[in-house]
Amino acid sequence: MKRRSEQARAVISVLKSLPADSMEVQAELSGIEYSLEETKGTQVSLKDVLKMGEDKLLYRFCLCMSLQFFQQMAGSNLVSVYAPILFQQGLGLSSQYSRILSGGTLTWKFFASFIAFFTIDRFGRRAAFIVSGAGMSLCMIALAIATSFGTDNYPAQIAAAFFIFLYNTWIPIGLMGANYLYCTEVAPLRLRMAMSSISTANRWLFNFLVIMVTPVALNTIGWRYYIVYAVIAAAMPVTVYFFFPETTGRNLEEIDLLFRESPSWMATVKYAKTRPIAMPQEFNSEKGENADHLEGA
Repeated sequence: MKRRSEQARAVISVLKSLPADSMEVQAELSGIEYSLEETKGTQVSLKDVLKMGEDKLLYRFCLCMSLQFFQQMAGSNLVSVYAPILFQQGLGLSSQYSRILSGGTLTWKFFASFIAFFTIDRFGRRAAFIVSGAGMSLCMIALAIATSFGTDNYPAQIAAAFFIFLYNTWIPIGLMGANYLYCTEVAPLRLRMAMSSISTANRWLFNFLVIMVTPVALNTIGWRYYIVYAVIAAAMPVTVYFFFPETTGRNLEEIDLLFRESPSWMATVKYAKTRPIAMPQEFNSEKGENADHLEGA
């Protein structure tokens, strides 16, 4: 075990570009060792995610589930999968132009994905989710208005096509990677795989719902269908603001402590704002005290 610890120290040193004996490297290594010690011999059950307890597991599980719900029900796959139909039936464009524009929207979505590389750590997870949800909601509202004028209104067609492209700018900011990242951050080590897997399955469940319902909805209620996604997307910034604590700048072990130390699940967001990011010395000391407590037990 000692030999493996030294290997881990060397790897962390390379990743952080710091000396192996620095306090930052020692703090990171102590956190990892503490997590391994904490989960050693612990029986893991899926029932644990339905219990609140000191770790607030149910609250953390709901964060994962709701984030993946928003990823689908804010209209992501509606635009990606049914873009040709939106252009052809909704805007009255030809089949050829519809396919060209559909390819263009996905190409633009690919380039827009690089925005998150520069924003997710600089502005934080919460900001990314809030901006992404607000942008998608506004685009859905604009799309509903533009398509309500009918296919014979050329300016409205141009506006609708523009907002479909603009919509694909907002999705990658918070819901094409950051959602998976956040789920792994808030889940405790012993249940990280279970929470991430179930929340991802939840994402595909709502993906199936969108795929099956969309053709019928477009034929029956038409442009009003976009309002459904506009409302759900608008709920995302509100939900994130009140219930999603910021995890940027904190390592996984510190995030786990954040949930444990917060007075209640409703106060976790406020507590995350007031609790300073632990200095290496403080974090290392906390891990040492907890390890001594476990050994004494």
